[in-house]
Amino acid sequence: MQAFLKGPSSISTKPPAAKERGAAGSSGEGKRLKPIPWVEKYRPKYVDEVAFQDEVVAVLKKSLEGADLPNLLFYGPPGTGKTSTILAAARELYGPELFRQRVLELNASDERGIQVIREKVKAFAQLTASGSRSDGKVCPPFKIVILDEADSMTSAAQAALRRTMEKESKTTRFCLICNYISRIIEPLTSRCSKFRFKPLSDKIQQQRLLDVSEKEQVKISGEAVSYLVKMSEGDLRKAITFLQSATRLTGGKEVTEKIVTEIAGVVPKEIIDGLLSACQSSSFEKLEMAAKNLINEGYAVAQLLNQLHDIVVESEDFTDKQKSAIVEKLAEVDKCLADGADEYLQLMSLCALVMQQLTQNV
Repeated sequence: MQAFLKGPSSISTKPPAAKERGAAGSSGEGKRLKPIPWVEKYRPKYVDEVAFQDEVVAVLKKSLEGADLPNLLFYGPPGTGKTSTILAAARELYGPELFRQRVLELNASDERGIQVIREKVKAFAQLTASGSRSDGKVCPPFKIVILDEADSMTSAAQAALRRTMEKESKTTRFCLICNYISRIIEPLTSRCSKFRFKPLSDKIQQQRLLDVSEKEQVKISGEAVSYLVKMSEGDLRKAITFLQSATRLTGGKEVTEKIVTEIAGVVPKEIIDGLLSACQSSSFEKLEMAAKNLINEGYAVAQLLNQLHDIVVESEDFTDKQKSAIVEKLAEVDKCLADGADEYLQLMSLCALVMQQLTQNV
């Protein structure tokens, strides 16, 4: 019995140690080779690296020089650098040692009802900021609370935040980040310095994409870069994500416009042309077949609406009256899809109206 009891313990002393060493070695290698999404890898580390947001960068640099910061409200489209900007500013203010202690970041993925505002945020705000930077630079006497996607907070939670912002102004600064400023209650917006983040220009996006491609040794055609910029609509995060996905798909070969189209889930021009020609044919059977094919191919009707809108507005084949009727229907269908309506029925409804407009006597 003793031999049986001793056996496993004697067996387990040395081999696990060897295993642990092996595991440690492999984890060390894993850390060195750990793949990071390019969006995070090339996120700006300093405020100067933020692209195309000159006003915000200028104000933040002045604040960094004076080591003081007002309450901030960043708003604008996604992928324009709102979160990256405040994180870069916080890193410059506190350095890597104090960053974790002094910054509280809450995202929409976290629970952010009134209870969290009252407990977590309030408790963090009440803590006294202490400690100094090891590099000898001036460390401000306040902490930063970053509330990302603040427009998804409940009105009650926003109302609870008002008093905390005023009461803890000596020890805490708040940075609210949102896409739609209209969803932030007025008493909060009046307590913050507001900065609008603009969609990035095509030139800036192209430059950043080419920089990333060069650093990652990716072969990419000029047409593919232009198409990435067009598809991302000012959202650099989306453009870099598409670039990484396309690179993985090609496996080291050149990234072309066709591959970007597949990655982005864009409806090919031939399919849209086929749908419009079916509408012009006055044949409901052809129209139904074209719509079913589009749905069966797995293309999103919401994506089709965006592309169809651009085609209709820019086309010279439609009269102004036809354009206005079709665009109004596009808006209705978009709203219905957002409310959870059936894609096929909405697509048929749209195509029926397009057929009606194209076939009636003008």
